Amino acid sequence: MENVKHKVLALKYRPKNFKELIGQDIMAETITNSIKSNKIPNAYLFTGIRGVGKTTTARIVAKVLNCKNGIENLCNENMCEHCEGITNSNHMDVLEMDAASRTGIDDVRELIETSKYNPTSAKFKIIILDEVHMLSKQAFNGLLKTLEEPPSHLKFIFATTEVKKIPITIISRCQRFDLHRVSVKDLLINLKKISKIEKGNISEEALKLIAKASEGSVRDSLSLLDRALISENAEQKEIDVIFIRKMMGIADRSKFLTLIDLIFQGDQKKSISLLKELFSEGIEPANFLNDLLEIIYFVQQTKSIGNSNSELNISESEQEIITKISNKVDMTTLIVIWQLILKTLDELAIVSSPILSLEMLIVRMVHLKQIPDYENILETFKRNNLNEQDNKTTVDINFQKKKVINEKNQIEKVSKDQIKNITQTKPILSSENIKNEKIKSFEDLIVLSSKKREVHLKYDLENNVNLIKFSEGKIDISFNENLDKNFVRNLSEKLFEWTGDRWVITLGKEVGQKTFSERKNIEKRELLEQEKKGKIFKKFTDIFSDAELLEVKKKD
Repeated sequence: MENVKHKVLALKYRPKNFKELIGQDIMAETITNSIKSNKIPNAYLFTGIRGVGKTTTARIVAKVLNCKNGIENLCNENMCEHCEGITNSNHMDVLEMDAASRTGIDDVRELIETSKYNPTSAKFKIIILDEVHMLSKQAFNGLLKTLEEPPSHLKFIFATTEVKKIPITIISRCQRFDLHRVSVKDLLINLKKISKIEKGNISEEALKLIAKASEGSVRDSLSLLDRALISENAEQKEIDVIFIRKMMGIADRSKFLTLIDLIFQGDQKKSISLLKELFSEGIEPANFLNDLLEIIYFVQQTKSIGNSNSELNISESEQEIITKISNKVDMTTLIVIWQLILKTLDELAIVSSPILSLEMLIVRMVHLKQIPDYENILETFKRNNLNEQDNKTTVDINFQKKKVINEKNQIEKVSKDQIKNITQTKPILSSENIKNEKIKSFEDLIVLSSKKREVHLKYDLENNVNLIKFSEGKIDISFNENLDKNFVRNLSEKLFEWTGDRWVITLGKEVGQKTFSERKNIEKRELLEQEKKGKIFKKFTDIFSDAELLEVKKKD
């Protein structure tokens, strides 16, 4: 029996020139124009996720620089000796090194030593370093000088998936190109073309699912297509979307929609039963959760903008179901469910039986509406004597997994520019606002300014004034550079208008207290830290592990 060696599709259909490269048109055009105009950099750096064509692009650039026929007539079928050698990875003047396995300074020194000699036959000697981020610090340092001032015959080409791990001193010496994820549409076109050449009997819906599952990687899409075509049975039946789902451990989307609908109906028994059915069909737990996130995203999109607006191939019947679900659920519930699913994804790495985590997720989602709101939970804690703070605080909990909001951003501020645009209306004189107000403290003054709608004055009192001393009829203050130049005059007029007395306002040389806003911020931070140590917050985090304490307010 003749032994025919199978060549994987990812290698068989590897692009040989820029025209065959998928989804990187701008990069290809830029490099082509730079070579045509003889503006060739010392080094190229190609970044991007796996399978988008970084190493392939590096080889194409090497061919473009050395092809005997020039860039305009780059070899395709009948290749010159240089293009053929580069394609087969055996050209003497194009050195490829896997930086993941050769990471040390000695390996780099060897390359540099070799690079000193002129190319044997090609125009340029080219060094291609794949996964360059794996090089050691010493190796990178060894490259610096040669990279900045290489011999005229030498060019470097780097490829990496982790550009942030490369020293900035290296990046600054390279011409960087970021290769983007390839769109589902472009992947689908490529898959259709290749499956036709390979005479594969596969449906378009199956190809769409492969394109989507590839997440923008051309290599991944071809690997999945290869798996599917190899799996064709003797009867040569069409490979449909059901087969592809089973092959990749992905459940039917309609079943997910049914599951979500049952969850929002509160039917725990049927929800768990459907979950077990999906699990018995071979669905991977991680795929299950990611597909669940996708459905929740579709529901959110429909609720927000009226449709899912996605290129992920949602049928009209599926969109109808998603619309019905979106009408049954509020946005807060969707946000909480999203966080619960993400938490379960983290749990998969530590649990011995993933199905248990999935079942508990379903239970939590079914009973989500039965969880009392914040105020009810607080009252329950109070009744059980779990509050250590004499019941004088209320707690706001944010379910979203965000960073704690900067305290300064929680205080609503009016900018100077805004204040200047506000038309101040003089108060109408009446028995309510003339000569009958009592101001016994600096805080009383701020409250009265707010009551009288003196926005400008209130803002300066809170943010730009440092109180030194306050007594009835006299105020000693210092101030910062942002204080309005007419502040003293305005304050004096308003105090006379409100109290009927002339007040003495002294600008002291002492530093004074912190501003009112600064003192309030400090107080808030202290309350936050105090409350985080209490039993109330601990009880919340026991129920909602992602809960975060944002604000603590004193009860009046």
